Amino acid sequence: MKCLLVDDESLARERLARLLADLDECRVCGEAVSGEQALEQVEQLHPDLVLLDIRMPGMDGIETARHLSQLENPPAVVFTTAYGDHALEAFEAQAIDYLLKPIHPERLKRALEKARRLSRVQLEELQSAGAGARRTHLCARSRGNLELVPVEEVVYLQADNKYVTVRSATQEILIEESLKSLEQEFADSFIRIHRNALVSVAAIRGLEKDSDGHCRVVLEGVPEQLEVSRRLLPELRKLLKAGVV
Repeated sequence: MKCLLVDDESLARERLARLLADLDECRVCGEAVSGEQALEQVEQLHPDLVLLDIRMPGMDGIETARHLSQLENPPAVVFTTAYGDHALEAFEAQAIDYLLKPIHPERLKRALEKARRLSRVQLEELQSAGAGARRTHLCARSRGNLELVPVEEVVYLQADNKYVTVRSATQEILIEESLKSLEQEFADSFIRIHRNALVSVAAIRGLEKDSDGHCRVVLEGVPEQLEVSRRLLPELRKLLKAGVV
């Protein structure tokens, strides 16, 4: 198996590489120091297996694996972690394999033997169980590749049938997620202005009325002005008045 090592600590990657060098089942095809770099390496190298650290700055291992699961042919994933026993209950409940640091050679060999692809449902439930923080990026598959938009750059999220448009000042992608789940995950930085739209609180610049007398929100970085429903308008006005936005 071609194996990609992902860990922000060079000593951890070196130790894993030494352990794998003694096994015939696997060869190291590349290394990555972050979740973002791991996604790039997977698209370039097409590994069969990713040994993936959980605690990394920025995009953690759980989020990285969720994005990997959207590929047409995702690699198998085995997490490496220094988590304590309590946090590992979430992994065991989802039947997801992990290696506890410091990694023992025999345990590594057993993990390689049963390495498998993880479903998006497994990873979402694992993240909701508290093993991973909220996502730093939203992701869509485009022509076989993954396209990422940093959440901090998203201006608005707008639902249309089963898709949600993710709009930043420079990008626009479609994702297959519910607006309700996105609202729950990013409740601290987005506000609902309509049954079909969430906007970034940081991007709100004011309110304007259109020719039909409907209130629309003015957003930084995009020309679109999204309609605000009458039911949700008082809450938005309250935020504007309080100087929160």
